[in-house]
Amino acid sequence: MRDTQENSTDEEPALHAAIYEDLRHRLITGRIVPGVGLSTRGLALELGVSQMPVRQALSRLAAEGAVEIRSKRKIEVSAMTPQRFADLLGCRLLLEPQAAVEALPHITPQLLKRLRHHDAALDAAMQEGNVIAYIENNFEFHFTLYRANQRPTLNRLIETLWLQVGPFMRVVYGRVGTANLMDQHRVALDAIERQDADALREAIASDIGDGMGLIGGGAWQQTDVVT
Repeated sequence: MRDTQENSTDEEPALHAAIYEDLRHRLITGRIVPGVGLSTRGLALELGVSQMPVRQALSRLAAEGAVEIRSKRKIEVSAMTPQRFADLLGCRLLLEPQAAVEALPHITPQLLKRLRHHDAALDAAMQEGNVIAYIENNFEFHFTLYRANQRPTLNRLIETLWLQVGPFMRVVYGRVGTANLMDQHRVALDAIERQDADALREAIASDIGDGMGLIGGGAWQQTDVVT
């Protein structure tokens, strides 16, 4: 019995971390959307765990500004306001172009091939109208690029910004689509091939501006979500 208890204790931090990362990724990629209440009990049943690690994960996410815990039964994505939008946009424009530029010297031919793969998957998702696949590959494109910079703290900060934006991107992409967005990823890939830091910085900034501009346009205020 003692061995079982010790193993349970040893596994608990890993379980809590896994639940937190799972919910975090769901928010980043828009699998959790505004206006839909989160149930600790429901999430625990879905994940096959007790409510405790789910509750702790949601508390951490609330501390990061991603969700609001109004009561035990009322947990939702944090509301977007013009002030919050402006703050998030400013932070993304400050951090992400720099993260990309610092990654530039470390991008190998193999890494460039992965970036092209995600860009192609983005194009396919756009043609199919698959919002989830579009957001997933958009995330993978950006963070495959950023993580090459060997700046884990910087990249984690950027993830925290995406954590707060992801649910709203799901709404706006579902409503207005992505077909009218210029393919700034293709521009970024060309800049990477040329080792042009200024062009890469501009492409990432423009990509952020295009996507966040949809949120700023107010489409996120609608509650219906297209999958």
